[in-house]
Amino acid sequence: MEDVQAVRGYLERSGWLEGIREVRFLAAGEYNENHYVRASGGEYVLRINHGSQLGLGREQIGYEFSVLSAVAPSGVTPRPYRVDPWPEGLSGGTLLMDYLPGRPLDYSHNLERAARILARVHALPPDDGLIRQDRAVLDIVAESEGLLDRYPDHPRPEMRDRLLAYRDDVLTLNERSRDFLASEPPVMVNTEVNSGNFIMSHMDGRHGKGDFLVDWEKAVVSTRHQDLGHFLAPTTTLWKTDTRLDREQREAFLSAYRRELLLLGAAAPDMDALREGSAILERTILLRALSWSHMAYCEYTRAERAIRNADTLAKIRQYLDNAECFLTWKE
Repeated sequence: MEDVQAVRGYLERSGWLEGIREVRFLAAGEYNENHYVRASGGEYVLRINHGSQLGLGREQIGYEFSVLSAVAPSGVTPRPYRVDPWPEGLSGGTLLMDYLPGRPLDYSHNLERAARILARVHALPPDDGLIRQDRAVLDIVAESEGLLDRYPDHPRPEMRDRLLAYRDDVLTLNERSRDFLASEPPVMVNTEVNSGNFIMSHMDGRHGKGDFLVDWEKAVVSTRHQDLGHFLAPTTTLWKTDTRLDREQREAFLSAYRRELLLLGAAAPDMDALREGSAILERTILLRALSWSHMAYCEYTRAERAIRNADTLAKIRQYLDNAECFLTWKE
């Protein structure tokens, strides 16, 4: 993690902001850290990149800037201002963007507002400069296989065998659904729509100014069902909460999503198509989530690796111990 004084010094040298009054650390993940910045012009976040899930290396931060620029017309994402892939005095590329106050999504009260956020992004024309993922299911399967193959000496080989069997089920589902998925027009998708990446205002009722979706580092142009399926998947809803969406909640979410598309004058799949597409990708994303958990379990339990987050390890164990509950799918 970068020293706060080093971050402040970099900002003062860059000339991006005038009257810098406060710089403080906000949060960090596996690949980025974020610092809050208050200056005479307003409140900002300086994001510092330390890796790429897309294999882009040092180009990752520039790609994220391009994504944020492309989705900015939605009005529900952070506005990007400046990007610097090679910042002097810091160890990773930097991105300056809006600071957005609010709270994480509450599944009990904010489902329809979250659906409207996704609809506003998906209604935009896809940007030609972004990575395309035209075979979403096959790409996610390939990613999952890479995760499962990372540690041949894994202490839970039986789970790997179970997930590979489930992979075969997903491939069969993809073969049956090929024409349906190919007929869906591509949109810009976030691909990581967990509750912590939504920033909700404290207002109630219909979405207005103050509801946002952040963290666009893995965004691609693909099927809308990547976002819808990821949002509905139990491995997503249970990650930071104790929520598993029931049939009524799922239907309300998809209905609100479709209504918002229609209000925006955008192409809106019918409800049957939304149910089918989100179910296909939800099953696929469950494979990736459990494959990641299988890989991460090995990393987190090795003696030479310090545990960075005990809550994460507890969640990984919960997912693996209850994997059959996730993988037993009722069509």
